[in-house]
Amino acid sequence: MWRPGFAYVERQSATLHGRRRAFCIYSVHHRGTYERPGLVLGLAPGGAVRGAAYRVAESDWAETYAYLREREQPTETYVESSAHVRLGDGRRVETLVFLSDTGHPQWAGALSLERQAQLIAGATGLSGKNVDYLRDLVEHLRAEGVHDVVMARLLGLVEQRELG
Repeated sequence: MWRPGFAYVERQSATLHGRRRAFCIYSVHHRGTYERPGLVLGLAPGGAVRGAAYRVAESDWAETYAYLREREQPTETYVESSAHVRLGDGRRVETLVFLSDTGHPQWAGALSLERQAQLIAGATGLSGKNVDYLRDLVEHLRAEGVHDVVMARLLGLVEQRELG
């Protein structure tokens, strides 16, 4: 949401209904390893989630799509799909989304906050520390005007564990 990694023409806040933001994917690549998995976000079934939608120039689409597939699918933990989202300006548009694959071996499901904190604390992968990923999420959500009490509480639990 805050680090698209590709050129875009327009960025809008967007809401996707029927999915929710959750630490529901075991990370064995970006934020953990096979020996010490971490957790990353997925779009789990249920609820609604506020995020961002990006419009990409048609001339950039092939390159952007290839980049997103490489970044989002290192272990094929997501199902590529299209979905309708409501943009901040009221428009409803069809978008590319990567939804959590509940049948994938890396699907963690609905874990308690304590279990999520256990997995996130101390986990590190190719993209860095798992706690940094969570901290970036909380900070960027706040900057977007989204005060996610659950994610803030999870960050507090992880930071307590990391301080020992």
